[in-house]
Amino acid sequence: MGTYAGVDLGATHIRAIIGDESGTPISSYKTETPRGPNGIAVTEAVLDALREACAAADIEPTDVVAAGIGSFGPLDLAEGIVENPANLPDTIDRIPLTGPVENLLGTSRVYLHNDANAGAIGERFYADRNPDDMIYLTISSGVGAGVVVDGNVLSGWDGNAGEVGHLTIDPHGFMTCGCGHDGHWEAYCSGENIPRYATQLHREDPVETALPLDTEGFSAADVFEYAGEDDFASHVLDQVCHWNAIGVANMVHSYAPLVIYVGGAVAMNNPEQVLDPIRNRLDDMVMSNIPDIQLTNLGDDVGVRGALASALTEGTGDPSKGV
Repeated sequence: MGTYAGVDLGATHIRAIIGDESGTPISSYKTETPRGPNGIAVTEAVLDALREACAAADIEPTDVVAAGIGSFGPLDLAEGIVENPANLPDTIDRIPLTGPVENLLGTSRVYLHNDANAGAIGERFYADRNPDDMIYLTISSGVGAGVVVDGNVLSGWDGNAGEVGHLTIDPHGFMTCGCGHDGHWEAYCSGENIPRYATQLHREDPVETALPLDTEGFSAADVFEYAGEDDFASHVLDQVCHWNAIGVANMVHSYAPLVIYVGGAVAMNNPEQVLDPIRNRLDDMVMSNIPDIQLTNLGDDVGVRGALASALTEGTGDPSKGV
């Protein structure tokens, strides 16, 4: 029986998983992502995570038939690297991935994706219906999407397709995104930016509120907690839901998905407050078929399970292309 590997490289943690031919996990390993001194240190941590996962499965790395990698970006697929990652220190400008993993495993069957595409591949592979037209949307510290159209995972020439968090949803540009541009979806609705948005709205109209706006620990969780009890918090959440619905409507018109799976910490921790308003508003925004909006089936494992599914299906998530 062959064994397959998946790696999820995040800004905080690296996760590696070994699975069998059905995609069932056999072993896993998790470690912190190094903050330096350079990209090679991150590469070595990825390789160590794979070695540890293999050891836990009682196999050698060279017993692995194929591997998938889901990673933060930006990616250079041709080189098989992460280049100038925004969420790690500036000393880390280049993280080699595909080549070193190929060398460790002794196979050329290593498939690299951005983390959202890995999520889409995982949702597609493990779904009951295995849809050929679907989106995995993550609303977490950032906003991103993995898109499958006509059975093809949209990667783009450089691996960075699906950066829907940088769609312009507010032409007035009330909020500036972390990328430096105004009006992007992520600037309003990501976990990092919801508290910034609430603070900016309050500066424009300083009404009474129970939200701890001036405290160091003020977070998106506070907005969700106080919404329904505090008028200003309810207004902030209503605006966030409005921008989310616009972003989803733009994706529906662009890609015509049958189903949109939604993951990421913001959505998974507040599923009714995030998903229900999108479902309720799409009919007024979409002129075509409205997709089924579902919470991810894979929870926090969506990235690493997607990477494993990529290894099993030649980077597609299509079970018919599996082993």
